[in-house]
Amino acid sequence: MKKTIYRSVMEDLASHGIEDLGVEELSASQRKYISNYFKKKILPLLAPIIIGPHHPLPNLINKCNYIAVLLKDKKGKNAVGFVPVPIELPAYISLPDTDLKFVRMEAILHHWSDLLFGSYRVLESCILSITRNADISFDDEKFEDSDKDFRNKVIKLLKKRDRLSVMRMEISEKISDTFLQSLTKLIAVDPTHIYVDSCPLVMDCAFQLVEEISPSKRKKLVYRNYEARWPEDISPEHSMIQQIQKKDKLLYYPFDSMDPFLNLLSEAAENPDVLSIKITIYRLASSSKIARILSRAAENGIEVIVFMELRARFDEANNVIWSRVLEDAGCQVVYGIEKYKCHSKICLITMRSQGELSYITLVGTGNYNETTSPLYTDLSLMTASQSFGEDATLFFQHMLINNLEGEYDTLLVSPNGIKSALLDLMDEEIAKGKDGYICMKVNSITERQVIEKLHQASQSGVEVQLIVRGICCLLPGIPGYTDNIQVTSIVGRYLEHARIYCFGKGLEAKYYLSSADLMTRNLNHRVEIACPVLDQDLKKQLKWILSTQLADNVKASFMMPEGLYSRKVSFEALSMNSQEEFMKTSIHRPTEFVPPTKSVLERFRSYLQWVLGE
Repeated sequence: MKKTIYRSVMEDLASHGIEDLGVEELSASQRKYISNYFKKKILPLLAPIIIGPHHPLPNLINKCNYIAVLLKDKKGKNAVGFVPVPIELPAYISLPDTDLKFVRMEAILHHWSDLLFGSYRVLESCILSITRNADISFDDEKFEDSDKDFRNKVIKLLKKRDRLSVMRMEISEKISDTFLQSLTKLIAVDPTHIYVDSCPLVMDCAFQLVEEISPSKRKKLVYRNYEARWPEDISPEHSMIQQIQKKDKLLYYPFDSMDPFLNLLSEAAENPDVLSIKITIYRLASSSKIARILSRAAENGIEVIVFMELRARFDEANNVIWSRVLEDAGCQVVYGIEKYKCHSKICLITMRSQGELSYITLVGTGNYNETTSPLYTDLSLMTASQSFGEDATLFFQHMLINNLEGEYDTLLVSPNGIKSALLDLMDEEIAKGKDGYICMKVNSITERQVIEKLHQASQSGVEVQLIVRGICCLLPGIPGYTDNIQVTSIVGRYLEHARIYCFGKGLEAKYYLSSADLMTRNLNHRVEIACPVLDQDLKKQLKWILSTQLADNVKASFMMPEGLYSRKVSFEALSMNSQEEFMKTSIHRPTEFVPPTKSVLERFRSYLQWVLGE
C-alpha cells in the first residue's frame, strides 16, 4: 500500500516537473554533477564500518537510513558493513537546470557504496531502516534509591529508549538469503518482521520538498493557506473573563484561533483578583506561549499548579524541559498519578471578588499546544459555571492526594466516572426504542462494554451514528444485530481529534465534550474528563458539527459489515467536504442541517454496486 501510494503521488508530481530519480536514471551531465557532489561534500562526512570482533554493530538509531553491504575480503571471507547516512546532509540533492528533479541522499550513498570499503569487494547492498519498540513502562521499572523524584526516573528511562528491541526492519530491495540471515542475526530482529519496500524508508525528503516548490506550483500542489479566524461571538477588545462570565464560549480548532484562550490566560496572569491557575498538560509546543504565560502568572504571585504528564509518548523529553522551566518560575509541578496517565484537558482559573469565589473553567478535547492546534480539529469549552468550577476544584484536590474515587456533580472523570455514565446515557436512549438516538465522534472504539451496549441499542431500534477516524472494533450493518449502526471515518486536511458524545434529539439532546476515546486504556486506565455542554447555542453548534460531518461525501468513508471501508457516493453538485465547510462557515453562525439521504440499506446497495463494478 505504501509503495502504491508513493508511486501514485510521484506520478502526479512528475507532471509538474518534480521527480525522484535514481542515479542510473540520470543523464551524463547530471551523473557527473552528483558524482562531484558526492566526492567533495558527502564522502568526507561518511563513517563506514565493517562489523567484527573489534568493531561491534553501532547503535542503529530508530527510523534513520543506513546503507548495509555484504562484503568479501581477499581471502574470500564474508563480512557485513554499515554506512550511516549523516543527519548533517540534506535529504536529497536537487539537479541543476530542472524544475525540481532530485536524487535522495540514501540513493547516492547506496550507488557509490562500493567505493567506501577499501580492499573489500561489495557483493550486494541495500538501504536499511529499523523501528524500535517505543514503549517504556515508567511505573513498572525499579529505580535506585537516589532517584528522588519521578522526573529523574523519566530522564533515565528515556536513555534506554534508543536501545530498545527492534520491532521492524525495512530494506529497499530483495537480498540474498546469506545477506539477509547475517543482518537478521546482527540486528536481532524477528524474521517475520522484515519488510522489503522500494519507496523511501524515511520520508524526510517530503518536508524539504514543500519548502523548495516554486510559489506558482505551490498554489496547485499545496493546500491554500488558511488563517484561523477570531470567533464572531468573542470581542478581541473586551475582557475575556467578563465575556465568559456573561455566556459560555466554544472554540473549534483549527478553524477558530487559539488566541482567545491565550488572551484569557494572559489576562488572568495579570489580574489581581485571580488567586490560582491550575492546569493539566499532556503535550506542549516546543516553544510554548502557554508555559511562558503560566510562568509569568507564578512570578506575579499567583498560585500556579501544573499537572504535567511526563509519560506522553515521544514528548517526554520536551515535557521534562518545560517542567524545569515552570518550576524555576515558581509553579508547582506535579507528575500525575502512578500507573494512570493524566490525559485530561482542563484548566481552572479561581478568582475572589468582593469576598466571593468565582471560576473560569476550560475543558477541551485536545492538548494545550499551539503547534498542533492549527493541524488537529479540537474543541475547547470556556465557562464561568459555578458547578463546573467547584467540580474542577475537587478534581485538582483529588489529583494532589492521588484520589481516583472522587465524586462530581457535573464533570465525568475516568477511570471510574465516564464509562459508567456513558452506559447509563445509552440505557436512556435504549428505553426510547426507535425514538432513541446516539451519535459519538471519537478517534477509536475498542472498549468491550461500550461496544456491547451499542449493539443492544441497535437491537432496540435506536439510531446510532458513529464518526470514528481510526480503530473501530464494532461492525455495523449486521442484520438483526447492528443494522441500526452507521460508522463513518473522515480523513482530511486536518487530523480529526475532537470527541463529542450526543444522546437524544431536539432540545432534550445531551451533549458532552471529552478528552477520552472509547478505548479500554482511556476509560479504564487513564485520568480523563468529559463535561456536559449546557448552553443551547453551543448545543446547536455541536449539532451542526456532527450533522455536517455525517453529510461529508468527499473525505468520508463508511464501514461495511465485513469491516471494509467504501467511499460515499459523491455528485459534484451535492458534494460536502466537512472541513472545507468549517473553513467557510463558522460554528458560531451554523446553517440549518439537512440530514443525510442514505439509509443503511442504500449504503449497502452502493457497496454491492461498487464490488460488482456496476
